[in-house]
Amino acid sequence: MGFACRKQRWHKVTDTCCTLNAFNIFEEDSQSGNPFGGGGKVDEYARKSETIAGKLMQKCPADLSCAIRNIEQSPRLPGNIAFIVQLLHNISTALMADVEEAQMHQSYSSMANHVLNSSSISNWTFIPERNSSCVLLHSVNSFARKLLINKSPINISNTFIHTMGSIIAADDEGKNFTFSMRVNDTSRAVTGKVLMGREELQTAPSIFQIISIAFPTLGAILEASLLENVTVNGLVLSVILPPKFKRISLLFEKISKSEERKTECVGWDHLESRWDSQACQMVEESSQHAVCQCWPSKLFTSFSILMSRHTPVSPVLTFITYIGLGISICSLLICLSIEALVWGQVTKTEISYLRHLCIANVAATLLMADVWFIVASFLSGPVTHHKGCVAATFFIHFFYLSVFFWMLAKALLILYGVLIVFHTLPKSILVASLFSVGYGCPLIIAIITVGVTEPGKGYLRPEACWLNWDMTRALLAFVVPALAIVVVNLVTIMLVIIKTQRVATGSSMFQEVRAVLRISKNIAILTPLLGLTWGFGIATVIDNSSLVFHIIFSLLNAFQGFFILVFGTILDPKIREALKGRVTSAKRISRVSENLSSDFSRHPTKRPS
Repeated sequence: MGFACRKQRWHKVTDTCCTLNAFNIFEEDSQSGNPFGGGGKVDEYARKSETIAGKLMQKCPADLSCAIRNIEQSPRLPGNIAFIVQLLHNISTALMADVEEAQMHQSYSSMANHVLNSSSISNWTFIPERNSSCVLLHSVNSFARKLLINKSPINISNTFIHTMGSIIAADDEGKNFTFSMRVNDTSRAVTGKVLMGREELQTAPSIFQIISIAFPTLGAILEASLLENVTVNGLVLSVILPPKFKRISLLFEKISKSEERKTECVGWDHLESRWDSQACQMVEESSQHAVCQCWPSKLFTSFSILMSRHTPVSPVLTFITYIGLGISICSLLICLSIEALVWGQVTKTEISYLRHLCIANVAATLLMADVWFIVASFLSGPVTHHKGCVAATFFIHFFYLSVFFWMLAKALLILYGVLIVFHTLPKSILVASLFSVGYGCPLIIAIITVGVTEPGKGYLRPEACWLNWDMTRALLAFVVPALAIVVVNLVTIMLVIIKTQRVATGSSMFQEVRAVLRISKNIAILTPLLGLTWGFGIATVIDNSSLVFHIIFSLLNAFQGFFILVFGTILDPKIREALKGRVTSAKRISRVSENLSSDFSRHPTKRPS
């Protein structure tokens, strides 16, 4: 046994203790203690499980039953589990001829059932060879490929492994295998179905055999032995089909029926020893069941459903997000309306024109991004709306990137005004540069992202209309530019603070207080306009981060449109002055109109001059 010291306590990490060996594996020789009849080679044989497998197939080749009783009576120690897994692997490798049903039923399935017992799940974590569970799954599937089905269907049932098989004709109406198995000794039975409709059967040979195997505990064993942060939420179903068979439909009853956690259809990649969502797609999902369409191949033979690895979204966050988005959209519409109303009065100089051009485009792109975010929320879920989801994700990606790049354009404009003489470049060149940065860069990034990842179905994440992370890391195409821009904009604010502070050096106390207030005002105005609130997003991507960070991030960004309206528009003295002039002019026109109307009512025959 191997132990490791963690947090001042000893924890067992490996266990190779084994009671099964060449002396006691065979039932008839268990009392004599030497199955090989000689003393010199006992140790050599005991070290080689492939030699034991060969001896087993020599002694009882018809059904391999001569080792079953001793294996089933052996304790489920990690060393014994590893021994049996290796033995099963060597048997499946050594078999060349077709396997009879009795042989499968009486021996191989019983051996596998012993190590798949729910009480042994925790012991798999102590086996030094972490891939032992993968070897077991591959060995069982390889053995099943050699199972010969005669005219009558087979039904080989054990508590923790159930095999069904049948001969099917291509012109049949359809076929299904239904499994109902307990995940452990106390839970109720969970159902899994292998479904073959007429369309699937038409692609197959005229007459063929199909074998399906169900495992209720193997998902948990794979998770425990590989130390994966995934949860299998249904039976693991292996399907052995002819090579020309293109697709299969599978129905899984969920073990955990939490409505807050979404489900992912997956296939087991036996080369990389991991679950892969590329092998399947979700067809239909409810709180109780999930229907998957999968594409079996030499690489993918076993399938299941995973419970979403993402923590359930807090109702508080959902409420904040949608209320904030509603307020943000209204604020942005008001902001753009005000900008359009006073555009002529506040853009008389080149500096003010470029400043308001940036603000207007930040507001417009954020408005479009928020609208597409709401559209995507209605499309999220099973892949029924896949094309719509791809379109929504593309526009969300593009417009949110445009928000950041227009914020970058504004920051560069500020740096240009602070560090360089402002009107050294023609206005037309500056405007063209701003539009190239604000729309050109995000468009290129968004097109490349969808073009590279969507052909391999790696553009979207399974649970939402947003960029994938687990398969292709497509989310980096948003995170990297956004965080880089936040850093540049933070440097811009620091330079503005330094320049503002220099004015106050050596001044009176009153002037220093005014300088501090001026610095605070600049920070308050520039923070939402330059997107620095997105810096809180770093805390939200850390595993097990506090809900407080998620709430702060949601509040700051859901209400970003409101902040832009307040700090970018309403607090601008020139805009307030222009609005006041508009209101005064409107009142004057209204007063003149009322006077004319009054005069006309008193002197109806008098024509207004």
